[in-house]
Amino acid sequence: MAQAKWIKGDVVSGAVLAALGVYIVSEAWRWDYSTAEGPGPGFFPLWYGIAMVALSLVLVLRTAFSATAGKTTDWGGIGRALTVWAAFALAIVLMKLIGFLTALALLTLFVVAVLYGRPLKVALAAAIGNAAGFYLVFGLALQLDLPAGPLGF
Repeated sequence: MAQAKWIKGDVVSGAVLAALGVYIVSEAWRWDYSTAEGPGPGFFPLWYGIAMVALSLVLVLRTAFSATAGKTTDWGGIGRALTVWAAFALAIVLMKLIGFLTALALLTLFVVAVLYGRPLKVALAAAIGNAAGFYLVFGLALQLDLPAGPLGF
């Protein structure tokens, strides 16, 4: 019974994510942590990798030392998580074709309308608001070039 804890999905996924976090840290370590202007290109990936390793280890340890009586797998939750992952991957592919803001709006629309089951008006408002917020912060305030589609946004 104790061995069964170590082959659970949380332990396996936690170990894989911890290994990915170690890889991210090892790669980010090679980049500049800070520059004269502020944080360098290695700043965010380094801390992201460290957080990934720490949280993955918490997941593994929590699963390994928790009681397993009466616990069942939430297949609905797993399906929703995989659906979001697939929608996110599709949005990344679509970004080059239709632009960042349009892909982000479609992703938000899908998540809010389909996965959260909110009315279409609410989903449209969230999608437009999310895209507008990203444009205001990154496009206007920070003056970053977001990938544009054929319509220019």
